[in-house]
Amino acid sequence: MKYDIVSIGDCTIDAFIELHEASVHCAVDHTDCKLELSYADKIPYEKLTMLPAGNSTNNAVGSARLGMKNAFITSVGSDNQGKLIITELKREGVDTGFIHVDKQAQTNFHFVLAFRGERTILIKHNKFNYRLPSRLDAPWVYFSSMAAGTEKFHKEFENFLEKHKGVKLAFNPGTFQIRMGHKLNGIYKHTEILFLNHEEAQLVLKQNTKNVKTLLKGLHKLGAKIAVITDGRDGSYASNGSSKVWYLEEFVGPKVEATGAGDAYGSAFTAAMFYGRSVAEAMAWGTVNGGNVVMHVGPHKGLQTKAQIENYLRKHSKFRAREI
Repeated sequence: MKYDIVSIGDCTIDAFIELHEASVHCAVDHTDCKLELSYADKIPYEKLTMLPAGNSTNNAVGSARLGMKNAFITSVGSDNQGKLIITELKREGVDTGFIHVDKQAQTNFHFVLAFRGERTILIKHNKFNYRLPSRLDAPWVYFSSMAAGTEKFHKEFENFLEKHKGVKLAFNPGTFQIRMGHKLNGIYKHTEILFLNHEEAQLVLKQNTKNVKTLLKGLHKLGAKIAVITDGRDGSYASNGSSKVWYLEEFVGPKVEATGAGDAYGSAFTAAMFYGRSVAEAMAWGTVNGGNVVMHVGPHKGLQTKAQIENYLRKHSKFRAREI
């Protein structure tokens, strides 16, 4: 079967806990913020919501909302959480035929502490055996977070990209993948679009500089044809490898909970490129999508359709990336 995009990576069930009593303390420059709860106390919370999540899961759902025919390559346990993930993906129109159900494993389960529009996540990644299909008919692949123990799969994926050079890769590396360092050079060199936040870009390049143009240049040297750096509430930057760098400010609106905002940005940016838009237009697509996700609890409720994004940008013609 032919797809527009195939998502690959870990999936999880996220338990979103909306905190009622907590505090945040930051350094003078508003960095290194800490979420603080009373020790050895009973902490009240507002609400608990359990939803399928994970970077690649969010992309699969986001791409489907944007009208792309897609499939998801991942692994889950044969438990209720795994069944919930598969059911939700099917409901969203994602092909789940490539999902491997591991009877010996437990589906990933994370706790998301939501407070004042940001989130702190307690994570635990279980080990799964990932499998690439012998044939994959899609012009785009979106690859994101995988946990320790998947080094062999990363090598298999690199070989897949080497053999299928017509496939365009959108890569949003997770924490473990960033820590793999040079071992992922073979994947970076095949990357069409590389998504990282500012701190992640510094880690990947092993640089302390805050200069975005320097970081973008370094990401291109790794092999990325298009490099994107998101900077939270300070907006996002992108470059296509030429001397041009674009900037777009954040989406203005209420901020309830930020889980999945970066994934929503990457999904819409990638979809825009699939639909033939420019890098500057893709940034606007990503920003609108991510901005709507933070208005809700969970990574999927605010995800936009292609028509919704296009209508918003038509009504707000001044909301566009500018060259810097």
